Amino acid sequence: MTINFKNIPTGIRVPMFYAELDNSQANTASVNQRALIIGQITSAGIAAANVPLISQGASDAKTQGGPGSMLALMTDVYRDADNYGEVWYLPLADDGAAVAATGSITFAGTATANGTLALYIAAYMTTTGVKGQINTAVTTGMTAAEIATAVAAAINANTDLPVTAAVDGSNTAKVDITAKNAGLAGNDIDIRFNYYGAPGGEALPAGIAPTITAMSGGTTNPSLTTALSNLSDMLLDFIAFPYTDTASLDAIKGFLGDTSGRWAWSSQIYGGAFGATRGTLGTLTTFGTARNDQHASIMGFDDSPTPNWLWAANITAAAAQSLRADPALPLQTLVLGSVLAPPVASRFPLTSRNTLLYDGISTFSVADDGTVAIENLITTYQTNSFGQPDNSYLQVETLYTLMAVLRFLKTRITSKYARVKLVDNGTRLPPGANAVSPNMIRSDQIAAYTEMINLGWVENLDGFKAGLIVERDAQNPSRVNELFDPYLMGGLRIFALLAQFRLQ
Repeated sequence: MTINFKNIPTGIRVPMFYAELDNSQANTASVNQRALIIGQITSAGIAAANVPLISQGASDAKTQGGPGSMLALMTDVYRDADNYGEVWYLPLADDGAAVAATGSITFAGTATANGTLALYIAAYMTTTGVKGQINTAVTTGMTAAEIATAVAAAINANTDLPVTAAVDGSNTAKVDITAKNAGLAGNDIDIRFNYYGAPGGEALPAGIAPTITAMSGGTTNPSLTTALSNLSDMLLDFIAFPYTDTASLDAIKGFLGDTSGRWAWSSQIYGGAFGATRGTLGTLTTFGTARNDQHASIMGFDDSPTPNWLWAANITAAAAQSLRADPALPLQTLVLGSVLAPPVASRFPLTSRNTLLYDGISTFSVADDGTVAIENLITTYQTNSFGQPDNSYLQVETLYTLMAVLRFLKTRITSKYARVKLVDNGTRLPPGANAVSPNMIRSDQIAAYTEMINLGWVENLDGFKAGLIVERDAQNPSRVNELFDPYLMGGLRIFALLAQFRLQ
């Protein structure tokens, strides 16, 4: 026989036609690369804490997380940039010992002209316009107390804000503002007037002088232990991670890690986390150099009206759309359409951004029209186990390209070699024999590598062939060992030109 059937017996005598199916050569499926949004919910949300559930859109997130919850706002931002990919929530309840962040606005003076107070709280942009902008009409003669009452009412009328407001019990000209979700994340809720300034037609009404006390005092983020364990072995390639405290970052590092996490040989689930943090250059370099995780990427910024957890959602959505299409394509210049740019004076110059990129912090650029875009999205991995500089996992695209390569090979191997016999090289096999040798597998791996070159993931076929080793294990005759040495395609990031001119 030249064809080896797995099911149809050779001794059957009953006529006539028999057929069995063999899908070992037909599998061209790709993994459904899901995204995960981790965010806190309020008491108004119906989602069960720590239990993952699929997203059905921004309006659904309001129902599940509660209007103005971290989960609802992160989903609104994510879906504005990625309205196609499959998204899941990981809802978190506030920690029982957590304290909510608070801030305030104290007004002084009496309005001497009509005007509008353009207040921004945790502001961000979507395709439908600016969210978190609260406009309050002010008429001539309004006192500070009357303005405070009007502003508090306007804040509470916008249920999608992550805060509530009340006129202070001992100072009627003061508006007390409290985060809806307790915890450290509330400290990053920004409060400001007139973000767009004179070019946007924004100015304080004459006679009015407000004083803003920034949000602070929020303590204790939720524990992630139960929530992350409840994800089990779900494939979740892009994780919008809202927290930047050490305990939370260490939890996600262990969850994704190479030893016992999702990148371990025994798991092969993979994935990466994206976050952001606010601070000065000094604060950010201190933060970045304290991290060393190839599966986490943190963007640094200062003085943006948009909270860091909404930056995280926007970065994740932008990266997910690109990495799904081509994991090796550089993420630079991808627009972050939801985050509002810091004022010019608060943007980091080139030298500072270069420093951040050596300290584990990703950077962004701002166009003349205020559009924010990824400049270089890197991981926080900086040193090897000996503490020496190591750039092997610097770029986010490296890990996602490796993810694609390994999944491609796993699909191929498990489809073609699910039930075969293993023989030594040189064994004479009859045509159609259901057996393979290490050299046959090696040839197939070279063919697979060629396919991945055509996909734009790897290069240098000759170099790969020279380094590829496939051999039968000396101790276990049923095991094949392989050294697979791909040359990953890199992105064009630097173009250096020497303009060596001449004068006539």
